[in-house]
Amino acid sequence: MPPKKRDAEKPTFKKLCYLAERLRAEDGCPWDREQTIASMLECVEEEAREVRVAIENGDHENLKEELGDVLFQIIMITQIAKEHDYFTIDDVITNIDKKIRSRHTWVFGDKSAATSEEAINLWKQNKRKEKRKK
Repeated sequence: MPPKKRDAEKPTFKKLCYLAERLRAEDGCPWDREQTIASMLECVEEEAREVRVAIENGDHENLKEELGDVLFQIIMITQIAKEHDYFTIDDVITNIDKKIRSRHTWVFGDKSAATSEEAINLWKQNKRKEKRKK
């Protein structure tokens, strides 16, 4: 069954990445083009504070908006990093996938955790092992 026209127009993660690329293009937004990874720090901190407030207030509608803002900050920073050949969004995704899987050995490995406390202890052990390897 072909996708509905409305579904084809829906934003996707890939389209958000393109949006950041477009904003930073020569004919994009002057403010966005001026940004550096370091200059984005204030934006990230502000958006994270707004997420915190939305959570504290139990404001799920605002939380949805603020999480989108945080996500876009991450996408913008990775776009800047890509332009400097530091890393790409795919590198970020690959790293976090690997990290989450390697630290959840009771889910993706041969360990066992029946309680939150056991899970946290295993997480910490796995993190320490990971840091020692580096």
